[in-house]
Amino acid sequence: MQKSNLTPLKLANAAKSLRHVFVNDLIIDGHIGIYDHEKEKAQKIKISVDLAVEESEHPLQDDINNVLCYEAIVNNIETMVHSGHIHLVETLAENIAQMNLQDARVATVRVRVEKLEAFSNTASVGVEIERSRKL
Repeated sequence: MQKSNLTPLKLANAAKSLRHVFVNDLIIDGHIGIYDHEKEKAQKIKISVDLAVEESEHPLQDDINNVLCYEAIVNNIETMVHSGHIHLVETLAENIAQMNLQDARVATVRVRVEKLEAFSNTASVGVEIERSRKL
């Protein structure tokens, strides 16, 4: 498997009570792109998400309901990618960011979407965005 060149964000911050939740290098087959050949055949997409999550004042109590679940993030991204053709990696990145910002605990999200098979002489092409909650 190819090693990621993505440098994880340093989002965890004790002074701001922020936890860093992440999904690195999620590989999904999806229909993405503007060209006819991209509409006919699925291609490999690599997605990474970094989230700055506000920590609760309440103890975790080793309970999944008290944290942001990365399994839910993965499942939601997979559902989004498999829901139909997407023309632009930018659109997918924005949709993933907005989906994560719906959780009131998420302060900032960075999303990186890479197409792994767009060009034979590149490891990947894509986009990275960062969005924050508007207060």
